Amino acid sequence: MNDIAFLLNGTPVTVSGESPVRTLLDWLRETRGLTGTKEGCNEGDCGACTVMVTDDDGTRALNACILFLPQLHGKAVRTVEGLTGPKGEMHPVQSAMVENHGSQCGFCTPGFVMSMAAAQVNGATDHDDYLAGNLCRCTGYAPIVRAAEAVAGTPAPGWMAEDRGALDAAPAPCIPASSDELAHWYEAHPEATLIAGATDVGLWVTKQLRNLPEVAFLHGCRDLQRIETTPDGFRIGAGVSIAALRAAMSGPHPSFAELLRRFASEQVRRAATLGGNIANGSPIGDTPPALIAMDARLHLRRGDTRREIALEEFFLDYGRQDRARGEFVEAVTIPRSAPGLACYKLSKRFDQDISAVCGCFNLILKGSKIETARIAFGGMAGIPKRASAVEAALVGRDWTLATMTAALPAFAKDFTPMTDMRASAAYRLETAGNMLLRYFHERSGVVASVLEVEA
Repeated sequence: MNDIAFLLNGTPVTVSGESPVRTLLDWLRETRGLTGTKEGCNEGDCGACTVMVTDDDGTRALNACILFLPQLHGKAVRTVEGLTGPKGEMHPVQSAMVENHGSQCGFCTPGFVMSMAAAQVNGATDHDDYLAGNLCRCTGYAPIVRAAEAVAGTPAPGWMAEDRGALDAAPAPCIPASSDELAHWYEAHPEATLIAGATDVGLWVTKQLRNLPEVAFLHGCRDLQRIETTPDGFRIGAGVSIAALRAAMSGPHPSFAELLRRFASEQVRRAATLGGNIANGSPIGDTPPALIAMDARLHLRRGDTRREIALEEFFLDYGRQDRARGEFVEAVTIPRSAPGLACYKLSKRFDQDISAVCGCFNLILKGSKIETARIAFGGMAGIPKRASAVEAALVGRDWTLATMTAALPAFAKDFTPMTDMRASAAYRLETAGNMLLRYFHERSGVVASVLEVEA
């Protein structure tokens, strides 16, 4: 691996001779002795390892356990040890945690403090979202949220603003600087692993202990991180983060944006990319059902050759996609408007949980008739899949509850779901049908949001 240079708690460091898939967490604890960053789940769920990373895009909280060292080149990293001021003064969020009794056993506290410090830098006050990626088993969260509220709207201390001014943003020689560089390199190295946010690949290393002998880090490909408005809709680069996508979709596709709110946690959304969520081919990925319901088009590239396919055609079978050797996801295009779109995610927890069933519905009405229907599900098959039989049972029929009810048996024609730790096959079929009924009632004016339910 070529040398990796970045700022660590305000001090320039250079890393040489490390594996390209050495995690920041392991390096901090084992090489630098910075043990305030804790190892909990080691898969990006608990937030005990949260650090702050600053680059040209701003400051964000990320999980150190699934962040590889080459992803930090030219950036600035702050751990909990680096929050204090030059004279040892505590960061305001540290003081607020003390004053509000936000720490008990203390294991989770460094991660919470780092997430809160990132929120303060960004002026964020949506504490439920920002702290959803941090777990605590002692406090019940109330004192932690009070601490976050106590510093909301206050300026970050001056020493926290020094990182951006000191950044050396020179491109890393081991990291492609554009999609053109990536395309030519990957065509010659088709067995390599492409790493964008590492929120999935990171677990290959930390959980499966896989060796990745040849890798390319994609965060230098800035042209893949753009969302462009086209005459018909939006072209979304594969490197666009889930957080950026959520912000961009809040206006044109609010239901899709709300689904993305429940995509993992703030730390993961800031790192994970749309292209990665598609290319890993997971049957329970959150974005494909919504994109398929919108009739999204997928743009693939191998060398100088590009092709375009319907996104639903990309998923062939479990673990198998329509992607040639050396070919990568370059972008996705979606329509400018989909007023009939509604997305529903069913999971055991509201925040930071994997879907048991994710259903997305996009019906177009003409008068009182259903003119077209696109319905896609995750968690119901080995791939994200359309409910073709259900669609056929709806198109041309009246927009009535009776039509919806009559279509319910068609779900068993479309899907033979599995039983696993998240849900039984029977439960999945029943809840998929209930999502169709919910879609009808909501579109007919009935408020059915789970967030509106009060005791």
